[in-house]
Amino acid sequence: MSIQGIAAEALITDWSRVKSEKVADGIRRQMVVGENVMVCRFTFDPFVVTDVHTHPHEQVTMVMAGKVKFTVDGKSVIASPGDVLHFPPNNSHGATMLDEEVVLIDIFSPIREDFLNGHKPK
Repeated sequence: MSIQGIAAEALITDWSRVKSEKVADGIRRQMVVGENVMVCRFTFDPFVVTDVHTHPHEQVTMVMAGKVKFTVDGKSVIASPGDVLHFPPNNSHGATMLDEEVVLIDIFSPIREDFLNGHKPK
């Protein structure tokens, strides 16, 4: 089966082989897309800010490197490598990278069709 021209088949790889795209100043995105789930690896330059936003997708975020200040439902929390965050559908959230490069793994369900169409993160 395919979604928007992306074949859903088994994949064994590492992030160095997954296409990286610049989606905004200081933000790079890599994506692995299945039929019902999407995994994105985001790399952010220090001090990049993503606006507070919502989307209908459920999201799990894992901090792999760096420190980031998340704003979730109007409250702030500092997350570090090893931390995991869960954002239910339509939850208000945004992030401010602190003084080092940040790498996040974001898992979305259902897949973010807007990302497949070149959408830039807010």
